[in-house]
Amino acid sequence: MKDIALHIMDILQNSTRAKATIIVLDIEENIEKETLTITFKDNGEGMSEETLQQALNPFFTTRTTRRVGLGLSLLKQNAELTGGTLTIDSQLHKGTEVTVTFGLSHIDRPPMGDLAGTIVLTASAYPHIRFIMYYKTNTIDYIFDTQEVNEALEGVSIQEPEIVQYLIEMVREEISITN
Repeated sequence: MKDIALHIMDILQNSTRAKATIIVLDIEENIEKETLTITFKDNGEGMSEETLQQALNPFFTTRTTRRVGLGLSLLKQNAELTGGTLTIDSQLHKGTEVTVTFGLSHIDRPPMGDLAGTIVLTASAYPHIRFIMYYKTNTIDYIFDTQEVNEALEGVSIQEPEIVQYLIEMVREEISITN
């Protein structure tokens, strides 16, 4: 995948397919440790021990529409190219947590991409799911929570094109992504 936002979209879609009602995305850029850490947590169906053991195998998928499941294995490969790691913790019927760490300024780290667009478009595509994104750097500490957004909208749908565009611009401005 060309950028980290595409990896994020893939993992978020895994959570939606797992019937999660709450998805938390925690992104932390730590200049001192030279790391970019992204943690996904959901309260979806989780994985059995057998599925968890196969989750990083690119030739394994639980989807019936294709025979390969490249998302997690590509994400792990991209993280490892930068000296990083990927871990998965999952319990059946309790949810899944995926943590990936990249070397922050490593030449092989993919650019972030359109994080704001990815988050807002995914949230608007699944309005029944609560999406929470924590974005933290040395200078930014931002939270995007669809529950708060929906309360502020007072009944207007998060799927309205004008709302989607406004939210993308708002998140983009708040997190000030430059790469």
